[in-house]
Amino acid sequence: MVALTFDDGPGVYTQLAVKKLRQAHVPATFFLVGKEIRAYPQLVPLEEPIADFGDHTMTHPFLPALAPSAMVEQIADAQTLIARTVRRPVVLFRPPYEGRTVAIDREVTALGMLEILWNVDSQDSLGDTNYLGIERNVLAGLRPGSIILMHENHGQTIRALPTIFAALARRNLRAVTVPELMRADPPSLAQLRHGPSGCPVASAVSNGG
Repeated sequence: MVALTFDDGPGVYTQLAVKKLRQAHVPATFFLVGKEIRAYPQLVPLEEPIADFGDHTMTHPFLPALAPSAMVEQIADAQTLIARTVRRPVVLFRPPYEGRTVAIDREVTALGMLEILWNVDSQDSLGDTNYLGIERNVLAGLRPGSIILMHENHGQTIRALPTIFAALARRNLRAVTVPELMRADPPSLAQLRHGPSGCPVASAVSNGG
């Protein structure tokens, strides 16, 4: 199993992303931004049949730079908006730019959410990465248990999806949502006690968005 994840949506490429995912029968996890839901309110329902959802804040700020009250609002308000939009609890959170502190981690936990990072960065958030580079970056990290970071608001990412889907099939890997992956292969108690250092792929996490 691997988990394909898409940050920063919904947006102008959401319909095309959903079309390709549905055609390939590939589920995904979308980490949504509150202001984008308000800008494109008609798009999130299109994702629901093939997706699980996570909180990616209201406006995608670098959370450690905010005052504590503003940090809480960014996380909690987005969780509420997403839950109301998708009509289900939101239990996943991904911090923009991987910006985390102890206070942020505590707030996420207090809100009943699990922080989800990644161990494979497609690097599609870099302006100079075309679809061939995205394909190369994702395929290099495709292995059981991988969580792939992508963004649904990049046309080059959408163009790379068919090649990624084909690679999954060749390697006998099945795409699942993040909750499915967590249920199938939860971290051990020892890993949880050690936090990020308990995961052997933690060092592969990079500064995506």
